[in-house]
Amino acid sequence: MKNKVEADDVFQDAFIILFQKIDQYRFEGSFEGWAKRIFVNEALEVLRKKQRRLHVAIEDFNLNTDAEDNSHHIDLVLTQEELLNHIRELPDHYRMVFNLYVFEDYSHKTIANKLKIAVGTSKSLLSRAKSMLRSKINEELKKKVS
Repeated sequence: MKNKVEADDVFQDAFIILFQKIDQYRFEGSFEGWAKRIFVNEALEVLRKKQRRLHVAIEDFNLNTDAEDNSHHIDLVLTQEELLNHIRELPDHYRMVFNLYVFEDYSHKTIANKLKIAVGTSKSLLSRAKSMLRSKINEELKKKVS
């Protein structure tokens, strides 16, 4: 959140949701993990409501409008839902590492331990996921320009 007041509001709302859904906890896995998921989801929902559109600045996007200058900088809009759909389309292992690293803010070491893979593999999967997303976003933006 941008400030402490917003963070406090989300925290309070998440606690209310947690208490409303406490009967849904199945005693499988850690309670802390289950509760964290509620708090993360509530924070993401608040952000979704605040910002329905995600602005994506793509550098070196060539429209072929000027043959002499191919280093255009174009500010195009990609909806948040479009971006989330592209993330959902990633192969499972790429998507898992991407989500854990970007949204859960886990380190590569933590991801490697959780998924029982090497740290280098975690870094590689994240790099490939970003590359795939970059390609998908560029394709989407090219369609919008056409």
